[in-house]
Amino acid sequence: MVLLIVDAQEALINESLYQCAAFVENVCKLIYAARASDVEVIYVMHDDGPESGMTKGKTGFNIYKKFLPEQGEQVFIKYVNSPFKETGLLSYLNSKCHKDIIVAGLNTDKCINATVICGFEHGFNIIVPIEANTTEDNAYMSGSQSWRYYNKFMWPRRYALCVTVNEAIKIIKYKKQL
Repeated sequence: MVLLIVDAQEALINESLYQCAAFVENVCKLIYAARASDVEVIYVMHDDGPESGMTKGKTGFNIYKKFLPEQGEQVFIKYVNSPFKETGLLSYLNSKCHKDIIVAGLNTDKCINATVICGFEHGFNIIVPIEANTTEDNAYMSGSQSWRYYNKFMWPRRYALCVTVNEAIKIIKYKKQL
């Protein structure tokens, strides 16, 4: 089992996110619970290229200050929405025989959705603590509507086990295999 923190980067975490403060608090709780239970925490960062504020060397690229990795925790860099495409993450997870992935981070309707679906397609058991992902408004839906659509309709019973943060912490604590 691993806790996968996706795109929790300085440029992306701001007050325009749906329930931003609760999101930050819940991701902190998950990271703390994972570390306390010897569940590996893995980070994935998005590099949007040199023309953006989300590229290596720019402040916005950095992992959010409240979620910083500890020494020895793995960090993978991706260039597309899926963290499984050409990052080394898939090989790493398979080499460690991890089958259960708890997914938290940003953005619900973009990289979290790609992580959930691609992880499922690669045979992983995906667990989504629903209060530990968020997004902002887009041209079609508000952040709230996008969050609700994926967490309450699209992923459950199709791609992931969607649970509360407290339920995810119990899974982490007891390393309950799915």
